[in-house]
Amino acid sequence: MSALPRGRLVWIGGSIMLAAYILLLIAVPFQPDLMRELWFLPGIGVIGAIIANTSGTGGGVVFVPVFNALREWGVMDLQPLQVVGVSMGIQSFGMTMGALRWTDRLYHQPAPEPLHALVCPRDFFTVAFGVLALSLPAMLLTQRFTAFDQHAVLMGYKAFSVLLGVALIGSTWTVNMARPEKTQLKRFDLIVLLVLAIPGGVLTALFSVGVGELVALYLFIRHYPVLLCTGAACLISSISVLSGAIWHVEAGTMQWEVVLLAGPGAALGGFLARPIALWLGARRLKTMDGAWIVLSALYLLWLNWR
Repeated sequence: MSALPRGRLVWIGGSIMLAAYILLLIAVPFQPDLMRELWFLPGIGVIGAIIANTSGTGGGVVFVPVFNALREWGVMDLQPLQVVGVSMGIQSFGMTMGALRWTDRLYHQPAPEPLHALVCPRDFFTVAFGVLALSLPAMLLTQRFTAFDQHAVLMGYKAFSVLLGVALIGSTWTVNMARPEKTQLKRFDLIVLLVLAIPGGVLTALFSVGVGELVALYLFIRHYPVLLCTGAACLISSISVLSGAIWHVEAGTMQWEVVLLAGPGAALGGFLARPIALWLGARRLKTMDGAWIVLSALYLLWLNWR
């Protein structure tokens, strides 16, 4: 399906990411002593990126709760805006590697199996760039010109995430259990995704996660192949956080020690995530993704209510 040999896209993209990381080491200020104190962050980067890139929901689903918890426990005092900035910085490595891996898979798909369909590249990129056409302007405008009550928005968003996660688990084990996956993108579903794109972009500006989560969960519930659900969501999240990180660099809210430590781990996690997702299989993957969304949302709600 592609003129590029298997894996070539990943190695080209990975080489560019390595060059970008070396450039950051040379160009940005960081404190070696602080980096030694935060020795555990590469592991968090690996785990967070594996979860994010198997589900397509974006690493902020992992990193925002983790860094909030570390602040609560007195381990590292990152303010909310810094949490969003470093989450975008780490995801710039993890989600980009994940997007490269899933896109490479798009062009080297195995023969279809019973109940599992091939993904058309046109559908894949229609979802990704159709959503980005609306979500990116919404995210960038929100970062620069809009002030929200982040606490209120977070509460509403996470309550909505609980409903989506429960719906994903329920549909996986009921209506979608025995029927085949959709073979092509339906116009109705594309319209729904475009409707979700603008609020998804706003949420991504506020929390570094939002649009990828909404896209992945909706497509999972609608019973599309894992490659479309997760792969397109990873590509959307990658481009979103790369674009969103620019504002945080300009605003001085990027804690470089955290990004430099967790970024390489996130890239490794993004590389490992695709085979893990395919090994789990669609049903187990959807169940685990839904459970993670529900539990992480409930945890954040509990932190803000107590």
